[in-house]
Amino acid sequence: MIFSSPLFIFLFLPVVLLVYFLSNKKIKNLILLIASIFFYAWGEGVYTLIIITSIIMNYFFGILIEYYKKEKNKAKIFLILAIIANLSLIGFFKYFNFIVENINFLLEFVNIAGLEVSRIHLPIGISFFTFQAMSYIIDVFRRKTVAQKNIFNVALYIALFPQLIAGPIVRYHDIAKQINNRFTDLDSFALGIKRFIFGLGKKVLIANLMGSVVDKIFAIPGSEITLSLAWLGIICYTIQIFFDFSGYSDMAIGLGKMFGFHFLENFNYPYISRSIREFWKRWHISLSNWFKDYLYIPLGGNRCKPSRVYFNLILVFFLCGLWHGATWNFVIWGLFHGVFLAIERTRFGRFLDNINIIFQHLYTMLVVIIGWVLFRADNLSQAIIFLKAMIGLGTGTGITYYASFYINIEVIITLIIGLIGFTPIVPFISRYLSTSSINKKVNIKSKSKRKIISSIIAIISIIILIAILIYSAMQLASGTYNPFIYFRF
Repeated sequence: MIFSSPLFIFLFLPVVLLVYFLSNKKIKNLILLIASIFFYAWGEGVYTLIIITSIIMNYFFGILIEYYKKEKNKAKIFLILAIIANLSLIGFFKYFNFIVENINFLLEFVNIAGLEVSRIHLPIGISFFTFQAMSYIIDVFRRKTVAQKNIFNVALYIALFPQLIAGPIVRYHDIAKQINNRFTDLDSFALGIKRFIFGLGKKVLIANLMGSVVDKIFAIPGSEITLSLAWLGIICYTIQIFFDFSGYSDMAIGLGKMFGFHFLENFNYPYISRSIREFWKRWHISLSNWFKDYLYIPLGGNRCKPSRVYFNLILVFFLCGLWHGATWNFVIWGLFHGVFLAIERTRFGRFLDNINIIFQHLYTMLVVIIGWVLFRADNLSQAIIFLKAMIGLGTGTGITYYASFYINIEVIITLIIGLIGFTPIVPFISRYLSTSSINKKVNIKSKSKRKIISSIIAIISIIILIAILIYSAMQLASGTYNPFIYFRF
């Protein structure tokens, strides 16, 4: 079950909200936990046992680490065992097939028969809930939080459905108090609905349309890819992945608000960045901070000599790429970003800081877009073909496959909206219209008239929200293209 599905929007969510708000405060967490397990089990069936295993395992590790907090060495042993157990869980289900494929490649290279083993199913969201669980036990060890004695509360933290399958990665200490003490007033609930609808619109109305163009172009034989097709495909993907991922984060944050949880922001207009350093402060913030706090800083962070800092950055982003998926494309994508982060810590970084802002943006977007080719391509061969086509070295004739075939008025409008949505211009205009300064400029002096202006703006916002919801529902009801691109995460 995914957020952008009629089943979730029109059945699951309304029923859960109704039962939740009609229930006594004492059982609200239990209602949410049951709903979350059901939500996951709907798509994963028997593999729900994996997340249940993770919950039980990390609950007891948290208790043991807390119990031996005064005996540092024993606590550290249980921390290491907990990390090994979590990494083994994700390692087996996410990387077993990848390891077997590479072993078979090497065996075939020396003319030895490959291993014949059944493929392992990848449970949806395993990367997200495993990293959440690891952050919990590490924070207990670091005494940033106290181990939760109630296993159902640990279960709710790990399995809470708003952020279960596509993030953001929520730290336990950020919501520990909210698990037992939270409330939802009308304003928070309304903000949650608004945020969810905007996220739904970003996913269904923008990301899905861009995704359909992307899939068609990436399905074209490599020998037929032209310069214009390659750039159209990767620009559409640049829009798709941002609006899809940030849309899911918006929906998760909105759902959290409906139930009284306040999740941290996960995206902050990453495409306005002036460097790759800034990009990773704005893109998938919860993941970036996770790697920074639990891997980069323990490795020494910026406190080491330059060569070690470069190594730390490249290692962290190698693992970041591997976290995203078990293919060499993701590994190289991670290394690619790690190398540029290292380069930006050399004299090039100082040079970059002093050049014209336009060139800073152009450099950053070029690096990001090249990276997205590696991220989206089915394999390295396809990525190389696309990159060659992007610099005019493609072999396509443009006769059978051509860019204008994939462009219509709907695609053009969506491209424009997407490009505008990369920037904070819409929130800026909204804030500007909401201030008293705009009222002064149009010579509205009376309090009643200012209220009228505010009411008109509020009504327009409501109309826009309703329009987004209705149009998104129509698109979903018609069975249009609606991919879930995080199945590899």
